[in-house]
Amino acid sequence: MLSSQLESVFYQISAMFLLPALLCIVVALLYTLYASGSLICEAWLRRSSEHRSALSGYARQAGVVSDDLELWILRRLEWLKLTSRVTPLLGLVATLIPMGPALLALSENDTSAVGSNMVVAFSGVTLALIAASLSFVLLNIRRRWLFEELRDIERAQQCGEQ
Repeated sequence: MLSSQLESVFYQISAMFLLPALLCIVVALLYTLYASGSLICEAWLRRSSEHRSALSGYARQAGVVSDDLELWILRRLEWLKLTSRVTPLLGLVATLIPMGPALLALSENDTSAVGSNMVVAFSGVTLALIAASLSFVLLNIRRRWLFEELRDIERAQQCGEQ
């Protein structure tokens, strides 16, 4: 009896995290779509020779050394990195929580409850993996661009010192 009460409490606690996990997945997906649009716009601007990046502007404005610029780059990439790493975990949470009721409904031969719980489970993990995959791609492209710019800034500073 104590065991079943403990199981019930554990399920109730875990069920409280389903809605926040799903909301976080939606926010991650929206952020990733926004970051995709931002990257596409920046790619378009980079095609022109007059493009001035935020990193170059920060370096000129602050007159900082490359260690400070690397820290700026890390801060700039932080949300993409978090999105690419945390969102799959949220997808797993969004999958596992509805699986308990789905399995229970399966044992009771309630196919409509199985179906509705499985839709939530698979939709959550699918959207989470899409957001994570896309943010990982964006992270790597943006990281390469920023470190290329950092190297150009460092070369320009070295040429200016010599």
